[in-house]
Amino acid sequence: MRALDIIQKKKSGEELTREEIKFVIDGFTAGEIPDYQMSALAMAICFKGMCDREVADLTDAMMHSGDTLDLSMFGERSVDKHSTGGVGDKTSLVIAPIVATLGGVVAKMSGRGLGHTGGTVDKLESIEGFHTTISGEDFLAQAEKVGVVIAGQSADLAPADKKLYALRDVTATIDSIPLIASSIMSKKLAAGSHSIVLDVKVGSGAFMKDMDSASRLAETMVAIGKACGRRVRALITNMDVPLGKAVGNSLEVIEAAGVLKGEVEGDLKDICVALAANMVSMVNVIPYEEAERLVLYSIDSGKAFEKMKEWIAAQGGNSAYLDDTSLFPKAKFVYELKSGREGYIAKTDAEKIGVASSLLGAGRMKAGDPIDYSAGIEIFAKTGDYVAKGDVIARLHTSDESLLSGAAAKYAEALSFSDLAPGPEVLIYKTVE
Repeated sequence: MRALDIIQKKKSGEELTREEIKFVIDGFTAGEIPDYQMSALAMAICFKGMCDREVADLTDAMMHSGDTLDLSMFGERSVDKHSTGGVGDKTSLVIAPIVATLGGVVAKMSGRGLGHTGGTVDKLESIEGFHTTISGEDFLAQAEKVGVVIAGQSADLAPADKKLYALRDVTATIDSIPLIASSIMSKKLAAGSHSIVLDVKVGSGAFMKDMDSASRLAETMVAIGKACGRRVRALITNMDVPLGKAVGNSLEVIEAAGVLKGEVEGDLKDICVALAANMVSMVNVIPYEEAERLVLYSIDSGKAFEKMKEWIAAQGGNSAYLDDTSLFPKAKFVYELKSGREGYIAKTDAEKIGVASSLLGAGRMKAGDPIDYSAGIEIFAKTGDYVAKGDVIARLHTSDESLLSGAAAKYAEALSFSDLAPGPEVLIYKTVE
């Protein structure tokens, strides 16, 4: 078997066999198939696509290219959630403790932020003492004892995906549904959970900009999960507007804790309830409506917030930060951005707001860049809100005063105004299962 023949076969639009796909992935991971041949195959896949069976085989090959987590000790209680990335998306911090109070075990690997999207690991590390590097033994022990553990992604988990993603990033082969779906699902399946809820973002702040692309991605990932024997459900959700009213690491942790303390209402709480209810309904095999009632009780009773503190403390974090959020380090400089006109905010470019937060120091332009945990944005007016000239629409936080002007200009670019009120924003477009 030769890589050249497999590239030619896909270039001609033919389906690859399971054996051919495994040969390429194993050889690429081992360094026996060079980058230029893998890049050629990725481009052929971009142009010719893959059938559902091929995508499932590609996912399986990448999943087994390295270590996998064995969560079988938890039976059907293990459940994971994955978001395709957005601005202000701190849902994992909220839903994990909720689900853990209702019979689920959330043993999750998460990544760091890059570009305009934030990373769950970075947000958690804004809490004093919290550590995201955990041994495999401690990872499972905490999952069993607490019901929640979120750690940084292991380099040995689906290494083929890491190598292939790096190539796709520099060869214009990112925008391929088969390659995106297999990338996401290989990591999720390697992470071992029996059930998976996918939050597929669509809109200006998401990777998928239109509903057709988001739907195809969701349907492909659900099909992959089912083919690999997992229970999978996908929600397609709105990312035209940042989620919640905080963007930036410590600011987002404060808002997440506020949801569980009953202090925060609105879109963030609503999407967290929906995601958690889907996870609980899958774990306990109960109707969604019953699961939703249980989720709301977990929040209202304070059980979820207590579980959040237990989880944070178990990973070395100072849980007092959650009770008293004034303990979080404060940015040296805070700038109030005021509206230059009156009217309704008719449209928001969420990606630009994410970029503005990164410019303040909250994110990375390239892997390895340092971040300022106190940096970020508080949002006071969102799409559909009416503002008068001079009203404060956002508050920018940073430790470097020289960064304020550029971030403020980028934020202002993100907003479009109108004299007429826009229609209401839809939060969840549909569910795919």
